Amino acid sequence: MADLTSTFVGIKSPNPFWLASAPPTDKEYNVRRAFKAGWGGVVWKTLGAEGPPVVNVNGPRYGAIYGADRRLLGLNNIELITDRPLQTNLDEIKSVKRDFPDRAMVVSIMVPCEEDAWRAILPRVEETGADGIELNFGCPHGMSERGMGAAVGQVPEYIEMVTRWCKQYTRMPVIVKLTPNITDVRKPAAAAKRGGADAVSLINTINSITSVNLDTMSPEPSIDGKGSHGGYCGPAVKPIALSMVSEIARDPETHGMPISGIGGVTTWRDAAEFMSLGAGNVQVCTAVMTYGFKIVDEMTAGLSRWMDEKGYRSVDEVVGRAVPNVTDWQYLNLNYVAKARISQDDCIKCGRCYAACEDTSHQAISMSADRTFEVIDAECVACNLCVDVCPVENCITMERLAPGTVDARTGKVVEAEPADWTTHPNNPGAVAAE
Repeated sequence: MADLTSTFVGIKSPNPFWLASAPPTDKEYNVRRAFKAGWGGVVWKTLGAEGPPVVNVNGPRYGAIYGADRRLLGLNNIELITDRPLQTNLDEIKSVKRDFPDRAMVVSIMVPCEEDAWRAILPRVEETGADGIELNFGCPHGMSERGMGAAVGQVPEYIEMVTRWCKQYTRMPVIVKLTPNITDVRKPAAAAKRGGADAVSLINTINSITSVNLDTMSPEPSIDGKGSHGGYCGPAVKPIALSMVSEIARDPETHGMPISGIGGVTTWRDAAEFMSLGAGNVQVCTAVMTYGFKIVDEMTAGLSRWMDEKGYRSVDEVVGRAVPNVTDWQYLNLNYVAKARISQDDCIKCGRCYAACEDTSHQAISMSADRTFEVIDAECVACNLCVDVCPVENCITMERLAPGTVDARTGKVVEAEPADWTTHPNNPGAVAAE
């Protein structure tokens, strides 16, 4: 059977599924229940410095985006870091780590961007026996208005500076949590590496307003008639997270840097996709807030079964497998030709493929009087839209044309795939061979 044990920046856990820093990791009661349910590790909800208390709103904290079946696709929150006393959190972290020594215990921290503030809190966290710290440079609301969170994460120089402080004042591994609210996520990742970070985690939440109440004309969630931007998470952000993880994994400046993947992980397949793009483990939040701690059973069982089927013996054998296949557009093989094929046995004659293709400028699907839909090869550009809009899985598939076949659309013979497309003369972005 596949071995799911994970070692991430020296931190061992029985599986690669950690709970992200969020409401599910805010107190001892929750974390104990999570560990008993089978989670490999947690990142304790972000601790702040002692001083003026953190005060959360006492009204709604979440806004939601739903699918057609009211399945939760995205969650927008305006909650702040922990509002519980620092010492209370530290005592509970120590207690839980003592009773669950085999689980990963990482502590998220956010204090003012001042060296003394970090120097003061780090020994206190270290004394709990925690395995590592995560620097929260990502929160886009509330704390960023106070010069913390994303306000730090959007300035690479600040990231490098604070990371250096932390590496100077603690023995624990330092994970830097990155904000997606930036033009190029590779720059803060590189800054974290220069500062000595042991790893990065991403993505934190995306700055958002999910909806507006058209009766009160207030953004949701609404507090006494007013709303604020918040942090967006859940399945809807997964594509953005996957892209950012892959960018860091394949960038020469950060290649090989450990990555903890975050953003919409709901199933074992989501986790496997993150790991294939370079994540050493994954962190989960919204899925637990939606379905509860026990979803980890499905995640571990599904990942283990898939790894057995593929012959992967350990999690490390999955990490980064897809990275070599991520490239820039100009290096895609322009000799690759495919056409859509519609299975008449599976077609329910809904016409969605026809409507999508007819009104998306290609007009590559015909409709007969009895509503039989056929692909017109001479017009099909293989855009895949018909596959995506079809409600019947595998009813429409893409068939690759073999080399030597005449493409009905262009009249050209399909060439064999070149050994190295990056230097092929038909590639507009070809790199000259040395």
